[in-house]
Amino acid sequence: MEAPREIIRVSNVSKSFGGLPVLRDISFAVNRGEVVSIIGPSGSGKSTLLRCVTLLETVDGGTILVDDDALVRDGVYAGRAAQRAIGLKLGLVFQNFNLFPHFSVLRNLTEAQIHVLRRPRDAAERRARELLAKMGIADKAAAHPFELSGGQQQRVAIARAMALDPEVLFFDEPTSALDPELTGEILNVIRALARERITMVIVTHEMAFARDVADRVVFMDGGVIVEAGPAAEVIGAPRNERTRAFLARFSGQQPQG
Repeated sequence: MEAPREIIRVSNVSKSFGGLPVLRDISFAVNRGEVVSIIGPSGSGKSTLLRCVTLLETVDGGTILVDDDALVRDGVYAGRAAQRAIGLKLGLVFQNFNLFPHFSVLRNLTEAQIHVLRRPRDAAERRARELLAKMGIADKAAAHPFELSGGQQQRVAIARAMALDPEVLFFDEPTSALDPELTGEILNVIRALARERITMVIVTHEMAFARDVADRVVFMDGGVIVEAGPAAEVIGAPRNERTRAFLARFSGQQPQG
């Protein structure tokens, strides 16, 4: 059995907003085919970390490698062409869908394929229809986002991220904008992707989902990684008191030990 191959390596990353540190010396790695969930209280730096890895924010210091290519090394960013090439390996699904409201569902999926990947329109449409079928919304190709439920919009957003064939899919609280009954349908979509061994990094407050679907869990609090390890251990038998206190709030139990 071959050794796991790293696709993401974050080392000693720091980030401040207006002099307030939000990420402090963050280091972790993601292997190909792995699902990593990042959990923690609001304001712990989870979403900022995702935004830094996916080029929506810049770091103040540290190194981020994607497939051994340096996006940023010791706080110095790669050139624009290298950043673009690395960025194409990363797909991001936002909590609020971020679909183009005036485009049809199909065009939401084809636009970036055509303009970013330079894919011919017929090939882009074929890929888009494949993904919509995979998401169970093949019949919504001609619809506009306002005609869809929140769950359907999020499935379009996932399909759109996948249309660019990224090597890693990042999800930032993918169910936080959804009603409880729609949350399950999106979590099931992500479960199905996990079974296909698609590499994913998921910021989530759904603890049972993180425990059941993630290979590893990273618990953040106050801009640092407090605890990380196999999902069953971090969620089922956390070693750190801060992790136990956080998880107790979700289970309605008092922290043990």
